[in-house]
Amino acid sequence: MNIEEQLALLSRGTLEILPAGTLAAKLKLAAKEGRPLRVKAGFDPTAPDLHLGHTVLLEKLRQFQHCGHQVIFLIGDFTGTIGDPTGKNETRPPLTHDEVLLNAESYKEQVFKILDPKQTEVRFNSEWLGQLTAADLIRIAGKATVARMLERDDFEKRYKGGQSIAIHEFLYPLVQGYDSVALDADVELGGNDQKFNLLMGRQLQGAYGKSQQVIMTMPLLEGLDGINKMSKSLHNYVGVAEPGKEQFGKLMSVSDELMYKYYELLTDVDMDEVKATHPMEAKKALAALIVERFHGEGAGKQAREGFESQFARNEIPDDIPEATLAAEDGALWIVHALTQAGLTASNGEAIRMIKQNALSVDGEKIADKDYKLAPGGPYLIKLGKRKFINLTVN
Repeated sequence: MNIEEQLALLSRGTLEILPAGTLAAKLKLAAKEGRPLRVKAGFDPTAPDLHLGHTVLLEKLRQFQHCGHQVIFLIGDFTGTIGDPTGKNETRPPLTHDEVLLNAESYKEQVFKILDPKQTEVRFNSEWLGQLTAADLIRIAGKATVARMLERDDFEKRYKGGQSIAIHEFLYPLVQGYDSVALDADVELGGNDQKFNLLMGRQLQGAYGKSQQVIMTMPLLEGLDGINKMSKSLHNYVGVAEPGKEQFGKLMSVSDELMYKYYELLTDVDMDEVKATHPMEAKKALAALIVERFHGEGAGKQAREGFESQFARNEIPDDIPEATLAAEDGALWIVHALTQAGLTASNGEAIRMIKQNALSVDGEKIADKDYKLAPGGPYLIKLGKRKFINLTVN
């Protein structure tokens, strides 16, 4: 691919490329020198499973590989034991090193469903950070000021609000930035919430007399609710390791607007082509593409056929999950039932779904948010087009 074609692909979906014009300059210099760019993205393995929100960066790394560049998948096994304070209102408890390593092994299994192993350098930042002496760390700390640290949005808010900031939290962006020094990164990718840390890497490279990296920030991917950042804790995620049937069904539940964003950030499909397709057909194609990516050839077609058979024709699936919940004062409020059974993320969402006429119990539509389930069952509860559960009330 020529420089213009690379820029068109690599800039797709990005929020910022900083400083302006530097990516083109890096690409031209790499072509002149006959070498690939070294493109880095760091992941703190704070949980064992990845979801589609994490794969926004992986997709961009894959695009760099498609352009012939070398990707560095950096696992923050050292920084993960510190705890990234980004966006937190209070000091975040660190993981143990054993927890980090266990999660890291899970990450490695999942990322190669997207990245080409031959063009991927997997590194752990304990390789260099674990070797630093106290004197080394103090010298790194001497490259930044407290005033600069307090420019970071979450630190500034906490400082002005009288909330504590632990000293080790100031060290996090410094040691993350030092990763770029150790790896001679030409480009670093990150979510837009990581901008401060990415710029710190660029600053430290300059302080150490190295060529400074280009910064590329990507938007945070909204979850299935279309409002909040994709998160397992909010139950609005699509997991990389989930069964294809589950992935497909979840993706069919997203809004058309969010579907287009998923296409832009998670695929290379031409957006004009997507927008010229009927939204329902485009959504099915997206869901099949994602399933195919993580479960292999033919899996997307199989998931689509299963979805159309069970849900588009209003058929009841064979493998409905079961749950048992306790009654409250002799009965169970339907709103609490939906939330406690995991069909909705909150009571508010449950009420909204009921008002939208999306709930049925034993085949009967329920539009009353004050409806209660008497002890007994199991009740066949259906929410929306694809959520089912057999619920027993004790």
